[in-house]
Amino acid sequence: MLILYAEPVSLYCAKLRLLLRHKGLDWREVTPPGGYGSDEFRRMVPSGTLPALDDSGIMLGDSEAIAEYLNEKFPTPPMLPTDLVGRARARELSRFHDTRLEPEVRALFSQVDPSKRDPNVITARAKTISTRLSQLIRLVDHRGQDSPISLELGDCGFAVTFAWIDHLDPVLTLDIDWPGPVRAYRAAIEKIPAVRDSLAAYRPAQGGWIAGKLAS
Repeated sequence: MLILYAEPVSLYCAKLRLLLRHKGLDWREVTPPGGYGSDEFRRMVPSGTLPALDDSGIMLGDSEAIAEYLNEKFPTPPMLPTDLVGRARARELSRFHDTRLEPEVRALFSQVDPSKRDPNVITARAKTISTRLSQLIRLVDHRGQDSPISLELGDCGFAVTFAWIDHLDPVLTLDIDWPGPVRAYRAAIEKIPAVRDSLAAYRPAQGGWIAGKLAS
């Protein structure tokens, strides 16, 4: 059985759980020995980051590398297009999430604690998130037109990050602008059973984390 090293609230762990669920795979989830970033865990995964995967002694870190590995080892259902250009675009979409949108959302986590908020940081990050969603239009406008659509590797991160925006918006008053094509894309992927069920299981962890920060 696959062993997933993860933490309940981690965004990238949630992204990988979604893929595992969509593939119909069996896995056992454990916390990293010694804790996140510990020396003990770094002896297993040099980066010390989560998630990490143990597949019968094969250790992998980084959610993107793990996702590609699982998609090749367990090709059904496929989560990359069969054509060269389609695969390149799917990977472009995934990189846009990991390097453009998600870092802006994650930067707001430090602002949830009321005692540590900086209105200037919140305003700047919210503006950039709206800009990123606007930039996303050209990457996804063809995806939200077909119902249902096939879940691809690049979609998993967006499903989770969109849910984080939903949780952060009312707490920080972000007033995010959601372009129509992005709303259509989001609605299409959230109809996929693995996405729907994964988010339902993940939202309590998100809400609990935010509640803890508000009470601190």
